[in-house]
Order: sequence, then C-alpha cells, then structure tokens
Amino acid sequence: MISADIDTVPKTALDNTDSSAPTDFAVLANKLTRRFGNFTAVDHIDLAVKPGEIFGFLGANGAGKTTAIRMFCGLLKPSGGEAWVHGLSIKKKAEVIKRKIGYMSQKFSLYNDLTIYENLEFYGGIYGLKKSEIKERSKELLDNMGLQEYRNKLTSALPLGFKQRLALGSAMFHRPSILFLDEPTSGVDPVARRIFWEMIYELSENGTTVFVTTHYMDEAEYCDRVSIMVKGRIAAMDSPAELKKKWNGANMQEVFLKVVET
Repeated sequence: MISADIDTVPKTALDNTDSSAPTDFAVLANKLTRRFGNFTAVDHIDLAVKPGEIFGFLGANGAGKTTAIRMFCGLLKPSGGEAWVHGLSIKKKAEVIKRKIGYMSQKFSLYNDLTIYENLEFYGGIYGLKKSEIKERSKELLDNMGLQEYRNKLTSALPLGFKQRLALGSAMFHRPSILFLDEPTSGVDPVARRIFWEMIYELSENGTTVFVTTHYMDEAEYCDRVSIMVKGRIAAMDSPAELKKKWNGANMQEVFLKVVET
C-alpha cells in the first residue's frame, strides 16, 4: 500500500519559492486555494501523492474536485497557496505540465466527426510524436482496449463505454507518468466500468500515477488512498481500510455519508 501524507513532506518542499519541488512526489499541494469572486471553490488544501499511486478524489457535486484538478493540470491559476506536479510549480510551469500529464475531463472531448484512429492520430500529432510512433502506439492502444475492429468507425457512432476507452487512450497516448481522470466512468455500464478499472490497475502497476475523481463509492475501494472533499476542503484522507476503521463504516458509501454529514 502506497502512503503519503502532507505531514511527511519535507518542510523545504512546502517552503520552496522556486519553480520546482522535490520529485519524489507526483502531486504535492500546500494550502492550495481557488476563489471565484466571493466564493471559495478550493480552500487551502494540502496533499501529497506518491508516484504510481491510485489516488481517489471524492466529494459531492460542487465540493471543488474538478476545480482542484484543473489547477493541477495547469488549466486554472490558483488564488493562493502552491502545488507541484512532476516537481513543477503550477504557477510558473503550467505549460510544461500540460505536455507532461494526461488529462481526461468529465465531458467527452474528442472529435465525433473523426474516426477512432483519426482521433488518436490527431492527439499523437499534438504531443509531437513521429508518424511511425503514432502508428505503433495506436495499434498498441487499440489492441489493449478492444477497439481495433472499430478503428475506422466514426466516434459519434460509438457506445459511451467505447468513447470513454478512446478518451483514456488519447489521454495516455504520449505515455505520461501522471494521469488525471475526472469521473471517467460516469454514465457507463458496470461491465465497462470493470474494464476501465482493470486498465487503471495495469497503468499503476507499470508506474503511472492515477489521480481519479468518482461518484461511485465502490470504485473508491479500488484506490490506494482517497480524500473526501466537503465545501472546498479535504475533510478526510487515508486508505479505504483505515477510513472504514476510523469512521466505523462497513463500506466507503457509509464513510462518505458520515464524513459529509459531520
């Protein structure tokens, strides 16, 4: 079981005013804050995620999960605090971070008027891969995701579960060491969810850090650690087993409800 807590982070990392922090953490946040006018969406959160960890980011709608992820991905500037991804400051190195990570948003964001292969080819070009690399990587991903026979099918004609597989494939096309997945299994059937999590496990076993949000509490059980956000703050964070002990819950659904109600 991988474990990392903000209390174990070297103080020099948290006090660092340079553009980089120690690289033994895949994601590191110190008092990270984001305000929209008078509304505080993310309120002074601290966390430290180790490389290769599957980290679950839980919370009700509006808790601040997506806002936090968008800051980690360099898509949104923080109002206060700091965070580092790949050891790079999200304030100073946002453009570099974007090229190094993989990001799958809540909403399907690929091109419906392109085929599966054309979407992968497009994303390969964005990441600067050579044609030979795009061809090789596309074949590998399509085989692993069971999409090879559909490679020439328009994305608009795919079932939602297949679209989610394609979105994941596009996010990991350039082999990033950190993947941010924002509710990747939302709306898909149980079989597709199982396949998706098998892929996540395989990625983690190969050293990829997976930072994932989900509304399915059974999926929280699959994570090495989870945090639960309530009104912009992290109200609980630990392994699923330890959280169930601490909150006297039979499962993560009970733990989540107790944390939110408290």
